[in-house]
Amino acid sequence: MEKTYTPLSGLSLRDIEYAVAVDDLRNFSRAAERCGVSQAGLSEQIRKLENLLGVVLFERTRRHVKPTPEGIRLLERARDVVTAARMMLEAAHMQSGPLNGILRIGVIATLGPYYIPSMLPLLRKSYPDLRLQVTDGLTGPLLAKLQQDELDLVFAALPVSEKSFMDCALFEEPFVAAVPSGHPLSRKRSLATRDLDGPELLLLEDGHCLRDQALALCGLPTQARARQRLATSLEMLWHMIGAGEGHSLIPHLALRNRGEWRGLIAVRPLADASRTIGAVWRKSDPRGPAFAELGDFLRRHVPEGCRPCQDGPEA
Repeated sequence: MEKTYTPLSGLSLRDIEYAVAVDDLRNFSRAAERCGVSQAGLSEQIRKLENLLGVVLFERTRRHVKPTPEGIRLLERARDVVTAARMMLEAAHMQSGPLNGILRIGVIATLGPYYIPSMLPLLRKSYPDLRLQVTDGLTGPLLAKLQQDELDLVFAALPVSEKSFMDCALFEEPFVAAVPSGHPLSRKRSLATRDLDGPELLLLEDGHCLRDQALALCGLPTQARARQRLATSLEMLWHMIGAGEGHSLIPHLALRNRGEWRGLIAVRPLADASRTIGAVWRKSDPRGPAFAELGDFLRRHVPEGCRPCQDGPEA
């Protein structure tokens, strides 16, 4: 029997996008902020969508918003619709050049301030039609935004385990040891990560990938980690070292423009410590080949003191 044709004239792609935003954030106010509309307007459009579908998508109380069992099923389809619509727009934009227009980039906080200033002039010169929107933050939230199509590309420390992403290794960034001047370790010409193990090792707070790398490289026992002193940012970590509070691993690029600290902090090379910086994007993004080409370009222009990677994109 032939199926009855149902016209789509009453179904709005924008309303579907609103519903997906509420499902992502579980909060009408934050969803409205993401979508650039008032909370009242978003709530009204979702009510219209529910009336059109004949289904209540969300259970609403003062304390929480969560999808109903039927809503869970339909919101999975809604997410597919929004993703397909965005892919259609991105494919259309590729007709005039795969890296034209706006590119939303996320950069981890321990890299962004030290890498982006040198990278931007290169991109402006080689990709004059590209307009960049740059956001920095912690690895987890940035990758969540990439997953939710709020970012197009993320520069982060590899590896990234999410199976829906592709990544392209760009360069190896050495770590150096930063210790207070006058500390016994400052009398050595070079150090190994095992030299930094102990109660004087300063770490970044949870959420920073640099914290996890420091713990892994220095081999700090699990029972000792709770006693470590923490810094909220790489800049605060540097200030704590300068004040004689301890020592830590510092990414090589973060040493730029720190001449005023000479005499307070001694920097020593670490022969056995580095991190791989790469670009990450969604496998579903049709601009994947263009992002891989961008990775090749950036590997040819690595920052001073870093080593270009040879590997191409990896699933």
